[in-house]
Amino acid sequence: MSHAFDLTEDQRLVQKTVREFVDRDVMPVASAMEHRDEYPEALVETMKSMGLFGLNIPETYGGSDVDYTTFAIVFEELSRGWMGLAGILGAHLVLSDVLVRFGTDAQRKQFLPGLAKGEPRGGICLSEPGAGTDLQRITTTATRRGGSYIVNGSKMWVTNGRRAQTLLLMAKTDTSSTPPYRGISAFVIEKGAPGLTVSRDIDKLGYKGVETCELHFSDFAVPEANLIGGVEGEGFKHVMTGLEAERLNVAARGLGVAQAAFDVAIAYAQERQTFGKPIAEHQTIQIKLAQMATRIEASRLLVYAAARRKDKRERCDVEAGMAKLFATETAHDVSLEAMRILGGNGYSKDFPVERFYRDAPLLMIGGGTNELQHLIIAKGLLERSKK
Repeated sequence: MSHAFDLTEDQRLVQKTVREFVDRDVMPVASAMEHRDEYPEALVETMKSMGLFGLNIPETYGGSDVDYTTFAIVFEELSRGWMGLAGILGAHLVLSDVLVRFGTDAQRKQFLPGLAKGEPRGGICLSEPGAGTDLQRITTTATRRGGSYIVNGSKMWVTNGRRAQTLLLMAKTDTSSTPPYRGISAFVIEKGAPGLTVSRDIDKLGYKGVETCELHFSDFAVPEANLIGGVEGEGFKHVMTGLEAERLNVAARGLGVAQAAFDVAIAYAQERQTFGKPIAEHQTIQIKLAQMATRIEASRLLVYAAARRKDKRERCDVEAGMAKLFATETAHDVSLEAMRILGGNGYSKDFPVERFYRDAPLLMIGGGTNELQHLIIAKGLLERSKK
């Protein structure tokens, strides 16, 4: 990590602990498991024992309630080993974050202790076949009937959708509201009641090992006590606040993937020889390595500056957007450059670079597309300029 950031003793301990877990347990098996699209049950159990599923949950409920700098450290280190592990954790922590911030006392007491242990695991149901970046356009409805809300609709891209038992659901409780976001509410739902079907796992280019599912709701009953905050029409605000932290974790994932690709490339460049010397001694390769390292360092500065700002409880939509935009584009570009440095070996499944290259595009899409980040950044800058 950059010398520009003086970590506390606790932060360094977390970094060391997660890094050792990744080096010892994750890296030796990640590529083989990813190619088999195998869910990492044993690794997830270790993550539970490490307390990672309770990162953003208060100690009162069994969590560790870490600062956002530590939060970013965890995601960077996990993604350096296997981005799928970070995905399993990330969706879970978005649900936890929304409950901590906006849940009623009863909701926190009911759900947070289990989520802190990773039992059950959590997920989020936001995107739909016709609504991803523009979440105001969701069509899933939750209609009040007696003491319950009856949910109908479909959700796409649900990470942890098959194994998660507790989910954050965004649905419209008022379909006539203008603007549409005022009619959106958020619920914490549990599997088990009739009417919820996990229809299929979406077959993806990368980001394997973690399931990404399509869910269908047909007259699925949710107790009215599960309306987050106990108030209708606040769901869009709840989710957007949670997604600010998700953008930070996605940015840190990009940093981790880029660092992993660079580590492989610089090691290979010193071993592989052409024309009688290591390719690292050729200027063309040196220029690539310099550019890769510079972009990684710039990404790290952006990610941890945004985290520090969030730790101070300052608004950081612009900073998180910048970090997410730059770090994830860096992950894509660095993984491609690493593949070029490795040549044919970079294209082979014998080396992990092809996995990094397949994982990176998701980061530019997930957590709000990078096209959207440009708009968020520009809007925020214009608001600040007026002030």
